[in-house]
Amino acid sequence: MAYAVWTAVALVVALGLVLAAGASRLRTLSRRVGSFPCHARPADDPQAAWMVGIAHYAVGRIDWWRGWSLAPRPARVWRRDGLSITGRAPLDQAGQPDQVLVRCRYDGTDFELLMSSGAYAGLASWLESAPPGRRDLVV
Repeated sequence: MAYAVWTAVALVVALGLVLAAGASRLRTLSRRVGSFPCHARPADDPQAAWMVGIAHYAVGRIDWWRGWSLAPRPARVWRRDGLSITGRAPLDQAGQPDQVLVRCRYDGTDFELLMSSGAYAGLASWLESAPPGRRDLVV
């Protein structure tokens, strides 16, 4: 009987540690300068569920981290020279009127991002401020 109790306690403690680590990671990622909430999904399946995430501007790239993960590395990395915006549309969802659906292409792969209009303005500005010769990145 004592073995079962200790096993249950150990499982609860382990679960608590995993939850605490996940919350700490999410808080750390969202408080970085240059981070913004950004959901992603493949463009070829508009019925696919959005993957919740946080994007972060780095030198010459955007790192995208899954929201519910303990991975120490970003799930996606988009270099500035390979990323382009192919379209955008305002998206009025219940309770979230300030959302923009952004269609992107990275190295021939199309995908969609969902972000606030302010985050979209930052993304478009970041792409437009690329070095000379790379001004064709934003529609």
